[in-house]
Amino acid sequence: MKLIVDSGSTKADWIAIDDKGKVLFTTQTLGLNPEILNEKEIVDRLNDRFDILQNKNAATHLFFYGAGCGTARMIQLLTQAFQEYFPNAIVSVQEDTYAAVYATTPKGEEAIVSILGTGSNCSFFDGKKLHQKVQSLGYIIMDDCSGNVFGKELIRKYYFNKMPKELAVEFEKDYNVDPDFIKNKLYKEPNPNAYLATFAKFLIKHKESEFCKKIIYKGMKSFVKNYIKQYENHQEVPVHFVGSIAFYLKDELQVVFDKYELKLGNVLRRPIDGLIAYHVANN
Repeated sequence: MKLIVDSGSTKADWIAIDDKGKVLFTTQTLGLNPEILNEKEIVDRLNDRFDILQNKNAATHLFFYGAGCGTARMIQLLTQAFQEYFPNAIVSVQEDTYAAVYATTPKGEEAIVSILGTGSNCSFFDGKKLHQKVQSLGYIIMDDCSGNVFGKELIRKYYFNKMPKELAVEFEKDYNVDPDFIKNKLYKEPNPNAYLATFAKFLIKHKESEFCKKIIYKGMKSFVKNYIKQYENHQEVPVHFVGSIAFYLKDELQVVFDKYELKLGNVLRRPIDGLIAYHVANN
C-alpha cells in the first residue's frame, strides 16, 4: 500500500493506492506543517483518522508533499516522525511545490510553478529539478497573495473602518469579530495562518465588489513582481498554479497575467489526483 499525501497548513489530503493505482481509501487530516507543529501534535493528527491509524503497519511507501518542508531540518523532523509511525514504510518527504509540479507540468517540460492557498510560493522547474530564488520566511513576513495575507488585509480594513458599510455588516454576520476572540485565535491557538485564511472566503464571495477587487489585484500584482518576475524567463514559460486562491480567482489571475504578458498554464485546486497518475507511471 502506497500513501500519497498533499499537505498544506490548513488540511492534508491522503490517498492510499495499490501498485496498479487502484484507490484503497481517501481521507483528510488537519495540516501537517512542521514549521508550526511539534512531533506530538503531528502524531495526534494522524491518530485522529481511523483509516490512517488502522493501516499504519500496512503502508509500504509514504510520499509526503507538504507546506513548511523547504529546509533540511523540517524534512528530517517529518521523516523521523513518519518512520516511527509507519514502521514498514519507505518515507519520502518533499516540499509541497513538488506536488504542484508533478500534478501540473508534463514530464520534462519547463515551467514556473506556484502555490496560492493558505500560504504561497513560487519555483522554476527546469524539467528535472526545482529552482527557488525566494526563500520563504513564512506567513508573518511573506506569503504574498495567499489566503492568510488576504485574511489579514480584510481584518485590518474592518478594524480601521476602511471596509464599506454594507460589506462590514455582512462580515460581522459571517465571522466572530470580537477582539479577544481574534487575538486568542492568532496568539494562543495553533495554526494562526490557517485561521487567517478562512477570511479569504469572504473576499472570493464578494470578488465583484470594487473593495474586494482592489485587494485581490493588489495581492496578485505583488505576487507577480516579488515572485514570478524573479525568473528571467518568466514571459517564456507557462506559469502553473495549485491552491484554492488561484482556483477560485482564476479569471482575476488571467487579467493580471495579460497585463504583464505572462502565460497562465494549468490551474488546479488540489494536486492530489495528478499525483496518483505520476506515482503509478513512476512505480
